[in-house]
Amino acid sequence: MPEISRDEVAHLADLARIDLDDAELDHLAPQLNVILESVASIRGVAGDDVPPTSHPIPLTNVFRADVVVPGLTAEQALSGAPASEGQRFSVPRILGDEQ
Repeated sequence: MPEISRDEVAHLADLARIDLDDAELDHLAPQLNVILESVASIRGVAGDDVPPTSHPIPLTNVFRADVVVPGLTAEQALSGAPASEGQRFSVPRILGDEQ
């Protein structure tokens, strides 16, 4: 596997808008090479008969079904409100006229 050069790390940092100095570039290039070698070794373990998965154990959705049900009417929603105006909740002003 080809190694990542210092210039390639600088290019990646520029694309990611990360400002790296010379010492950081020299430090990160070998670390990125180790990461790529690790990924390559894992890729070699799985054979063609192993399907790609996101989880080792099959998962099922635990959420309830998304079913449309009737909601509250405006009168029902406002029935417990301390104050209302028209078909809206009336709340105290928290911002002054400066807004």
